[in-house]
Amino acid sequence: MKYLYLVWSNLKRKKLRTILTLLSIMVAFMLFGYLGAIKQAFSQGIDVAGIDRLIVRHKVSIIQLLPEAYESRIEQIEGVEDAVHQTWFGGVYQKPSNFFAQMPVKPQEYLEMYPEILLSDEDREAWLNTRSGAIAGRTTAERFGWKVGDRIPINATIWTREGGETTWEFDLVGIYDGAEKGVDTTQFLFRYDFFHESRQFGQGQVGWYTVRISDPERAAETAAQIDAEFANSPYETKAEPEGAFLQAFANQIGDVGFIMMSIVAAVFFTILLVAGNTMAYAVRERTNELAVLKALGFTDRGVLGLVLGESLVLAGLGGVSGLALAWLLVSLGDPSNGSLPSFFIPVNNLLTGFVLIGLTALVAGILPALQAQRLRIADALRR
Repeated sequence: MKYLYLVWSNLKRKKLRTILTLLSIMVAFMLFGYLGAIKQAFSQGIDVAGIDRLIVRHKVSIIQLLPEAYESRIEQIEGVEDAVHQTWFGGVYQKPSNFFAQMPVKPQEYLEMYPEILLSDEDREAWLNTRSGAIAGRTTAERFGWKVGDRIPINATIWTREGGETTWEFDLVGIYDGAEKGVDTTQFLFRYDFFHESRQFGQGQVGWYTVRISDPERAAETAAQIDAEFANSPYETKAEPEGAFLQAFANQIGDVGFIMMSIVAAVFFTILLVAGNTMAYAVRERTNELAVLKALGFTDRGVLGLVLGESLVLAGLGGVSGLALAWLLVSLGDPSNGSLPSFFIPVNNLLTGFVLIGLTALVAGILPALQAQRLRIADALRR
């Protein structure tokens, strides 16, 4: 700390160069934090997926339906504790851009399958007793300003009602929260019995099943047994762990993680060149001054530490500012207006950011610092 004044004075030597380098580092770390939030959003739910849950879908595609009768057959398979079905509704609210997940489910079974969904006892009871009742996640409710008691019209794009009507109306009886970050709070869930008796087609068919198993270590074996049960039938299945299913769903638009890491790696490589160039110039310009410091009693290690300290302050100010800016931008909310329901910077990303700050300082400053350490007083002063 006693050399901090020296370090700061050196950084102020060329103010414009220091400011431009700081801004470059800040932008790099801002992108790192913001892209980390986007990556987390695309893989939302994977981190909190139940290790004791499988997803059973049609073998060909998730858009292919399965018989509702499969539920009882799945529950009879050894290792299966419970099964509950869901169906993609695919409607919109008011206009096409107001898109969010809507699914008909069996309320009691669904809430038991997903304990991470937090719903008050009063709202739960209201849902069980209201045939046209629905619950919405906190994010979606706040997005549209919904409150309990509202009548919500959803325009169907797939499931028309009897008579060809496309508008379904639901009574909002509850708003749920997530037990932890990563739980999807954008869903709109309504009762399957209401959906089943009102839809124009597809009676007796559902989208997919969520299955709770007794032994997560035997997940692959149980999944194979489920698929074998329906092999060679008109509706063959593909069973897989919930986390793998969600990851595959996210990867349908591409390997988001790889894309993000490629962008960040390219940006950081450029920033390392910029910061390294700044430190090299700073040391070269102060060759005589460093020689004087050594003549006054500074050790080789002291000079090494002084240059590395300058690099650390430069990277630290820029990196911390960038992460803070990313956190501020992310806190403003989902930029896609609902398409990224789980939008936040994970703690491990922030920790990785601080590690990268240290690595940036080390890589950018180590060569100039070693050059300053090896500097010979007589040769430097002769210049």
